[in-house]
Amino acid sequence: MGRLVHTTKVRIVQDQPPARRAYVEDFSQPIPFGVHGKIAEFYKLPKEKVTDPQPATLDYLVASVAG
Repeated sequence: MGRLVHTTKVRIVQDQPPARRAYVEDFSQPIPFGVHGKIAEFYKLPKEKVTDPQPATLDYLVASVAG
């Protein structure tokens, strides 16, 4: 059986939806999450809700397995 190497501690703060911030232990700056483009369209968000397009959680997931 393997041994535990690391447990990531993360705190998510919900701002004005759909914007969120993830605070990851040992990092001083939060990671912004939100929606953009086709993702916003998929969720049928009005343009006024997407005033500051940010990477979506899906974007981070894809980037994490692509590298």
